[in-house]
Amino acid sequence: MLVEDDTFVDLSDVVDDFDEKFFGSGILASLPDLVAQRVAEGRTEPVGERRFGAPIARPHQILCIGLNYSDHAAETGQAVPSEPILFTKSPNTLIGPNDDVLVPPGSQKTDWEVELGIVIGTRASYLADETAAESAIAGYVLVNDVSERGWQLERGGQWSKGKSAPTFNPAGPFLVTPDEVGDVLDLDMWLDVDGTRRQNGSTSTMIFSPAFIVHYLSQFLALEPGDLINTGTPPGVGMGLSPQVFLHGGETMTLGITRLGTQTQHVLAHPAPATR
Repeated sequence: MLVEDDTFVDLSDVVDDFDEKFFGSGILASLPDLVAQRVAEGRTEPVGERRFGAPIARPHQILCIGLNYSDHAAETGQAVPSEPILFTKSPNTLIGPNDDVLVPPGSQKTDWEVELGIVIGTRASYLADETAAESAIAGYVLVNDVSERGWQLERGGQWSKGKSAPTFNPAGPFLVTPDEVGDVLDLDMWLDVDGTRRQNGSTSTMIFSPAFIVHYLSQFLALEPGDLINTGTPPGVGMGLSPQVFLHGGETMTLGITRLGTQTQHVLAHPAPATR
């Protein structure tokens, strides 16, 4: 578990992984005191060159909300939705915050999306209201909802086709509990490509709040501990620029959200499939 950008506390003796069992056990609430104790005892380690994976294990499902920012809907020329637009990403898209992103073979329109991710802490089904939904949220995480726009929008209307390539969901570096996040509807969000600011927004323009989303989704499907919900992106995606700009390999993406840390991904062209 990270404490600061350059220091962490090893909890592997008490936590096997940040998976469904972990979130369902309720142990998360006791970890801040344990971390504070170990910091006081000097039991910290430098991050150094260590690789850190996503702060959650592979979830049962990654659910996504489309067009959830009024200013992003405007840049795409689409109407503000009256209900959340739901699609899914394959759970095996999940990678660490600083892992490489691979542009799929044949892709011409790979794009970026800085997003606020919700991590579910308890099984949530047919929740009574948004207060119950807030209690079901374990915390929040920074994600990059990488997307292939041609496959998303031009291949039969199935958004998941453009969302589910390997490496298309960097997450982390932290999972931050709601009490540490504060007002989740007042967080700055940004994303740079090769040092050029492409996205600069705020969760304040979110159409459907995290509590609304969790309550809403629970009416249609059961959310399990450790599930991840990507909640949409502000304007500045490559598809919305004029002229449009997409990733082809060789770029560096850097992104962040207030109190949720930063990510850096190098973009690589996926090796072409071997032919026989």
